[in-house]
Amino acid sequence: MKRFAAALFALCLSGLAAAHSFQLGAIHIGHPWSRAMPAASQTGGVYLSLENQGKTEDKLVSASTPRAERAELHTHVNDNGVMRMRKVEGGVAIAPGQTVKFAPGSYHVMLMGLKQPLKVGDRFPLTLNFEKAGKVDVQVVVQEGNDDHAH
Repeated sequence: MKRFAAALFALCLSGLAAAHSFQLGAIHIGHPWSRAMPAASQTGGVYLSLENQGKTEDKLVSASTPRAERAELHTHVNDNGVMRMRKVEGGVAIAPGQTVKFAPGSYHVMLMGLKQPLKVGDRFPLTLNFEKAGKVDVQVVVQEGNDDHAH
């Protein structure tokens, strides 16, 4: 019975590690993650959720990481039936009581000039800079495929 309880506890802890979150003032940052990329890839994306639990709008204005030369806020737009990635100018607004999802095919933090490959199981720091809440350092988890742990 003790082994079963220990195994169950370890399983719960592994799930908690995969579904991590951060808080900065009224902004809740849910499960920052990145998809594993081939070793030759110079780019990658970071996905997460931003929930504004406050009473005033805030805005994610920039991001940075020592893992890449540059990090930019991007989105996908429909350009005459063709989906194209575009840099977001002026930041991403988060209205009070709203959640903005950064997900494949939508908003994301684009990493350019990766300094090392994104491999499954890696973690790396990402600094998010908000207009009102300020800066916060989060940990990004590199995982396979789509995010099954986002909250």
